[in-house]
Amino acid sequence: MLLFLLRYTYEVSPVFLLVEEAVIKKMIEFIGWEGGDGIFNPGGSVSNMYAMNLARYKFCPEIKEKGLSGLPRLVLFTSEECHYSMKKAASFLGIGTENVYFIKTDGRGKMIPEELEKQGSAPFLVCATAGTTVLGAFDPLDKIADICEKHGLWLHVDASWGGSALISRKHCRLLHGIHRADSVAWNPHKMLLAGIQCCALLVKDNSGLLKKCYSAEAAYLFQQDKFYDVSYDTGDKSIQCSRRPDAFKFWLMWKALGTTGLEERVNRALALARYLVEEIKKREGFQLLLEPEYANVCFWYIPPSLRKMEDGPEFWQKLHQVAPIIKERMMKKGSMMLGYQPHRGKVNFFRQVVISPQVSREDMDFLLDEIELLAKDL
Repeated sequence: MLLFLLRYTYEVSPVFLLVEEAVIKKMIEFIGWEGGDGIFNPGGSVSNMYAMNLARYKFCPEIKEKGLSGLPRLVLFTSEECHYSMKKAASFLGIGTENVYFIKTDGRGKMIPEELEKQGSAPFLVCATAGTTVLGAFDPLDKIADICEKHGLWLHVDASWGGSALISRKHCRLLHGIHRADSVAWNPHKMLLAGIQCCALLVKDNSGLLKKCYSAEAAYLFQQDKFYDVSYDTGDKSIQCSRRPDAFKFWLMWKALGTTGLEERVNRALALARYLVEEIKKREGFQLLLEPEYANVCFWYIPPSLRKMEDGPEFWQKLHQVAPIIKERMMKKGSMMLGYQPHRGKVNFFRQVVISPQVSREDMDFLLDEIELLAKDL
């Protein structure tokens, strides 16, 4: 087994460092920035943490040397539907989870810009989400960016899940306004199916802010009088030393499939999600939670015994128990595995996320058929 590591300096890892730089440059082009910076990280959660710390450093650079003591209370705003990594990052960085203000969302799970504008406190960071985990919602980035520009706030977009829609000319409209963000988290290992893990933090600033924030200037590694351009020594931009060359997996896949192949992968996934939605609408007992705009298809299965029951607390209490029973049966049978969850007052529902290029319409039909079969006695 070969173990590849992306080292901290160009001299010990020239190819992988150049590959990472090339991939980041291309991803930045899809966001719509003229330039920028970035780094691959071990997970979207870490990318969000990097962005939060970077925004804080931009807001008060002295924190790098003086720490939290003596600084004013810092707060950040994010959506009710944000990824839980925002709370974890606030805890890890000493900001505190009580200083994460959750902005209300609409019925589709999108942040309401008017609710953001109403907040009284001045944050150092606003985090929008492009592709929420459960509902697949895309926050209105342009309107949020208007507010951030008005008040001089750092805008981070967690596009870990939805960022790959940028590759599709048909679906990139979902992220309209992302070019106005200061930083973006994007995970190619999700929709594009690069080998896990493959996650990038991309930053609009190209003045070296990322390096200024994270550098420790270790003299035994990052000598400034080397014979080559030391800007290729990217290790000081990272909180790690050695890293895996995650960008190489994406680069290799991109070379093999081409941009058109990646675009087709996105378009096919969303077309299959749409097919599943239309099939759900046709079948008795299936009910959509909402019309999806991405690949997250959320629905209930109402078994025969509940279909004539009056809508009320007892009905929803009984329906809440259905998905766990079906999930248990499918796993014990070994036929498939489908996620479920309650969410914001909604009882347990199934969530099918379509991404694999190997999945077909027949698989979507099987999914619904199997649920019906497993629940026929409920």
